Amino acid sequence: MPKKSRKEMHEFRRKMQMIFQDPYASLNPRMKVRDIIAEGIKIHGLAKTPEEATQQVYHLLETVGLSKEHAGRYPHEFSGGQRQRIGIARALAVQPEFIIADEPISALDVSIQAQVVNLLRDLQKEKELTYLFIAHDLSMVKYISDRIGVMYFGKLVELAPADDLYRAPLHPYTESLLSAIPLPDPNYERTRVRKLYDPSSHGYKDGEEIKMREIAPGHYVYCSETEEEMYKEKHAKLTSVATK
Repeated sequence: MPKKSRKEMHEFRRKMQMIFQDPYASLNPRMKVRDIIAEGIKIHGLAKTPEEATQQVYHLLETVGLSKEHAGRYPHEFSGGQRQRIGIARALAVQPEFIIADEPISALDVSIQAQVVNLLRDLQKEKELTYLFIAHDLSMVKYISDRIGVMYFGKLVELAPADDLYRAPLHPYTESLLSAIPLPDPNYERTRVRKLYDPSSHGYKDGEEIKMREIAPGHYVYCSETEEEMYKEKHAKLTSVATK
């Protein structure tokens, strides 16, 4: 693949932005919020004058649920949830098409997590954004995702539409993850059984081809040819039960 030119990389960086896991470490403590958000606007020439850049900053702050009065403050003057909103405003400042959200809620209090996720969903619809949402909290992943990929030790083991993955999880590791999701139901929690994943349970033989195979339309599992047939039967059974 040919190396991209400086101009191409400049445009690529504008189209793709990132929301970081730690909302404090990702913001320069020596810069005011106004300058943090306006930095990308200036670099990509998205405002003709400083006044126009400032107005864009004010609009972005209001978009993420803050006010223009916050523009003159420093990051340490905000709560964790507010700092993450500033990080989201910074990502939106250059009008991206794709945003990588790397554990964007894990460093926040549980009471704030829902607010930030709801904000991300609203912005997704309003601005037609595409997210790569990285998280360990599968209940949140289901809430915000259209399609979900499950990784085990850096390898993708299952990829499916969100509803299909939760209705018919196929890979044993996916089953293990889903069995760990707590529910606010005391009766369910008393009887909930955790499924532990044992990689040796697959019993793969030397030379056996293990790859991503399409079990159902859009639903892929990392498996052997033998497992493929088993997963197809399992998927048909689970989906038929779910539709009854």
